[in-house]
Amino acid sequence: MSIQFSANDSPQKFEQTLKGEMLKQIEHFEKELAKIRTGRAHPALVEDLHASCYGSVMRIKDIASVTAPEAQMLVIQPWDTNNIEPIEKAISQSELRLNPVNDGTVIRLQLPPMSTARREELAKLLGKKLEECKVGIRNVRRDFNNLVRDLEKNKTLSEDIAKRLQTVLQKVTDDLTSKAEDIGSKKEKEIKST
Repeated sequence: MSIQFSANDSPQKFEQTLKGEMLKQIEHFEKELAKIRTGRAHPALVEDLHASCYGSVMRIKDIASVTAPEAQMLVIQPWDTNNIEPIEKAISQSELRLNPVNDGTVIRLQLPPMSTARREELAKLLGKKLEECKVGIRNVRRDFNNLVRDLEKNKTLSEDIAKRLQTVLQKVTDDLTSKAEDIGSKKEKEIKST
């Protein structure tokens, strides 16, 4: 990560740059959470799976439309019916443990109700993803903290401005860590509800 901040920039620019870098961690976390199955069918569950089509590997969302017409069903409609079998194979070989039903024009995925053991397994996975997000946020904080220290050490930043920036740094870190925890607890409730 390259930080775009110098001693000539305002504390507001520092905060804006910091938030931008930390929000990238939260966005990545949210994308990862979308792939974790809850009690309801969601297109993000299969959209990023890769299928071999046209001599290359492509994401399902790039070669088909994915919809959730019912709470427990996904329908995948390839734009080219020649891609049905590669999509079906990609889903069968994924970690989702789903059995695609191919009727020649669309693929239907009936999501079975999750067992208590599977819900607990997904809750643990969620905890792991949350911790990865928090570590990412702390790494951004460390990089910005090192930058502030270096600027202060080189006398390009006064001590009082450095202290103010470190206060901003800690506040933004706390706020966004709390936001990540809120997102995680909301997803955990979705996973554990029947």
